[in-house]
Amino acid sequence: MKKSYTHIVSSILLTVFGGISFASAQQTASSDSIKLIELEGVQVVAVRAAKQAPVTKIELNKKQIAEINTGVDIPYLLSLTPGVIATSEAGTGVGYTSLRLRGADASRINFTINGVPLSDSESQQVFWVNMPDFASSLESLQIQRGIGTSSNGAGAFGGTINMQTNNFGYKTGGEFNLGIGSYSHVRSNIKFSSGRIADRFAIDARLSTQKNEGYIDRSGVFLNSYYLQAGYFTGNSMFKFVTFGGKERTGIAWNGISPSDIDKYGRRFNSAGLMYRDANGTPHYYRNTDNYSQRHYQLIFTHGFSSSLTMNITGHLTRGIGHTDEYRTGRKLLEYNLKNYTDANGKEVKKTSLIREKYLDNYFYGAIGNLNWQTKGFKLNLGLSGNRYDNKHYGKLTFVKDYPLPLTLPFEYYRNDADKTEASAFLKADWLIAGSLGMYGDVQYRYIRQTMEGPTDRYDSKNKRMQILDFDKTFNFFNPKFGLYFDINRNHSLYASIAMASREPNRKAYTEAGNLPEPKKESMIDYEAGYKIRYRNFNAALNFYYMDYKDQLVLDGRQSDVGEALTSNVDKSYRTGAELSMTYAPCRFFRWDVAAAYSKNKIKEYTQYAEVYGPGKEDYTIDRHVYKDTDISFSPSFVATNVFTFMLNDLSLAWTTQHVDKQYLDNTQSNERSMPAYTVHNARIAYDFKGLGLEKMTLGVEIRNVLNKDYYSNAGAGFAYSKDTGGKLTESSWKWVYPQAPINFMVNLNVVF
Repeated sequence: MKKSYTHIVSSILLTVFGGISFASAQQTASSDSIKLIELEGVQVVAVRAAKQAPVTKIELNKKQIAEINTGVDIPYLLSLTPGVIATSEAGTGVGYTSLRLRGADASRINFTINGVPLSDSESQQVFWVNMPDFASSLESLQIQRGIGTSSNGAGAFGGTINMQTNNFGYKTGGEFNLGIGSYSHVRSNIKFSSGRIADRFAIDARLSTQKNEGYIDRSGVFLNSYYLQAGYFTGNSMFKFVTFGGKERTGIAWNGISPSDIDKYGRRFNSAGLMYRDANGTPHYYRNTDNYSQRHYQLIFTHGFSSSLTMNITGHLTRGIGHTDEYRTGRKLLEYNLKNYTDANGKEVKKTSLIREKYLDNYFYGAIGNLNWQTKGFKLNLGLSGNRYDNKHYGKLTFVKDYPLPLTLPFEYYRNDADKTEASAFLKADWLIAGSLGMYGDVQYRYIRQTMEGPTDRYDSKNKRMQILDFDKTFNFFNPKFGLYFDINRNHSLYASIAMASREPNRKAYTEAGNLPEPKKESMIDYEAGYKIRYRNFNAALNFYYMDYKDQLVLDGRQSDVGEALTSNVDKSYRTGAELSMTYAPCRFFRWDVAAAYSKNKIKEYTQYAEVYGPGKEDYTIDRHVYKDTDISFSPSFVATNVFTFMLNDLSLAWTTQHVDKQYLDNTQSNERSMPAYTVHNARIAYDFKGLGLEKMTLGVEIRNVLNKDYYSNAGAGFAYSKDTGGKLTESSWKWVYPQAPINFMVNLNVVF
């Protein structure tokens, strides 16, 4: 079935685009030669918003990425995007990191690389720890806020981030980077470019390694990654093979730390892996780790029939496999498909300590085709894609403490097989109607079929067995978009757009539903309007948005036992606000950058289900509370980043300040379950050395959290009620936080030859 599906998708794409190629053969032969760099840009032109498109966006080119690529993960490189917040479990910006955009977490953002979906098909998340140092192989990236233009993969409900990998260079060269910093942070990479070989071939490669002990105890990362691309060019065609991947071993810190434990043990405390305390009270730990490898393969064919008509076909495969290795104490035997037993004293034993390994074993593969046509005043993009995701979820026990019943280790206690098939098509048109007035239209169709079969890692107490999750669900989505743009003059322009999108729930919405109703699809209408100013030394963009949701899946404060934030549907909700991005360079030695976002994020009516214990020891009920016009969790009303950059000949200095307002950790607007506002400052100094026989050598120092602020950028919370004999309810709340490192530094040496 898998081979048949891939064959069908490939056949469709080759038939459609191959037919066009044959029909246009004479035109190709007579057309002018198309530059290589233009052909490479075709890889992303179909999923990117054009310069004049009525879409709220920002772009970073290769040079801009290199300036800020100082050893942290990609989420931290996007701070000059209005409304972006980066988070780090280990507190150092490396390893398990993520971002939120307009209050939406990474599972609501569409990520692509060369047009290929990057977001995991099931969780809809991106795990940057699996592709360390990837920014070193980027040519450019574009961040669209809101629904944006149609792309491949899951629908965008907060934004779209599409990345393009390196273009081929024309000359032979290399690059070496070495970074050393706090918490034993060592980062190194070496890059090589062959340049054009016989004007037909080119090869680029990168090898990277990174080690960091982490700010949080036992949260260190050990990362290796690679990037390789090879190209063949003939006439107006380009064949390009791209492969990249990473292997990681990361200390687990996703459980966070409670404020009370911070008071007892300090901000670096990590409870994960605690085995026991000896007679002196000294804790002994098992090093809980996440171990995963992921490899991506892309085979890209690009052809220019003429300067007006181009085509791109990409086949892709992503292979991922890995597991967590965790020591867990006080675990219920039934939750691991084990039986309770009676000890020598006649007491029933229900809990024990154990070591578990939870595995993911998956393949993601498919094909993408794009056809791009443009003439004076008109552009047309056609896109087709099909992909399939096959994943095996299973868990093993490698150790069970003092378990007397027959048991063969490793013992597999659950296995759930899942697959997801998706096909989509979009058509985009951009028409300069008259003079400076343009119109943009975009329609997309998405088909999704998702199946799961077998027991999951959850115990079903009602049926007294591991949760069985067998389902086969199909979704069909139609996502239209429309916009207008108007150039007032060469320096001022306006745009407005309306877009509709729907998307399917992720896996955890089903497996972790608990007492909640089965998750539903969600839909949104996104209204955007903006004003842009462009001068030689001053650029600014001001935009307004209103995102109107139906059945939005919002973060509800819960967390899975592998650290994933969980969601639940809310009937009606909205996000609205204003965003500003600005660059001002009044002279050659000074630049001022600002990114700011003010927003209001509300649920019109929210139903919270809470556990109620008592008055008897075994008494347990579910209580229902309704909140009206309540703030959406993890959605600060104000986020701002300010950067002052000074450039004095070969010396540059930058001072970055980011402020993030107060955030609620669930949707009840409880101050007890909230995260305080924080402001953090970073400084960067770099000096370019010349006259050393090298193309370039730069020595830089980055100092993060310069003012040594105690803060955390992510947290979680929960609550329950206890009932006394008189029926009175008393609320109990708990919270866990992810402290970020105090003042720390990174020294980087970059040599280009």
